Amino acid sequence: MKDNRFVASWLRGFVVLSYDLAVNELWTSLAARANVTLSDEQHAQLSRYLDLLFDANARMNLTRITDRAQAELQHVADALTALPHLPAGAIRVADVGSGGGVPGIPLAIARPDATVMLIESTKKKAAFLKSAAEALELKNVHISEWRAEDVGHSNSRETFDVAIARAVATMDWLAEWCLPLVKKGGRMLAMKGPKVADELPVARRAIKLLGGGEPVVHPVDLPGTEHRVIVEIPKIAKSDPKYPRSATAAKGKPLA
Repeated sequence: MKDNRFVASWLRGFVVLSYDLAVNELWTSLAARANVTLSDEQHAQLSRYLDLLFDANARMNLTRITDRAQAELQHVADALTALPHLPAGAIRVADVGSGGGVPGIPLAIARPDATVMLIESTKKKAAFLKSAAEALELKNVHISEWRAEDVGHSNSRETFDVAIARAVATMDWLAEWCLPLVKKGGRMLAMKGPKVADELPVARRAIKLLGGGEPVVHPVDLPGTEHRVIVEIPKIAKSDPKYPRSATAAKGKPLA
């Protein structure tokens, strides 16, 4: 009987180890697409981030995903698909509507040379982001509790190389919130699903008004998912100073 229990325990341990190796291999492979090499410490940080996310999710609504394997894929791996679209070197990145920290925290872990601002106006979520950044010792992460509209009229206006957003809003709203944050020559990245095909034609006027160029849709190759894309919009001109509008002025009236 003892031998059987030992064998069963060993098999469980082998399965867990094999699964962990597969997850690490996926994260490593995704990072390698951007010529980024993840260290053992970075792998541990990515895993620890999910620990923190799940622990906090028991007390507040940060993610609808409660399965660990799905979170490793849908949160961390999905965030890492944005790495090839980030410029090399010391850059500034704004994660607009960061929520539970995706994609900003995984990107900050993978790119310690990037300074990442997590923009999240919901106080409880912003508090989680602060505690997570501290627990993970991410010196390159800063949190703003302001709305994106307010950040867009602060001294952070047009200072970012990249503004990125995932699962936040339709493209017309995202353009108004993100493009005023991006400096000329930078880019906006929107992590979207299949509905973007309907959203982009509606958003074209807003993109042009805000200094954006022609959108480029990059298909996302992520095992276990489908219809994922990253929409890249270059910033080719300065944004009109009147944008973004205040939340009150813009309520229910997207730029179109």
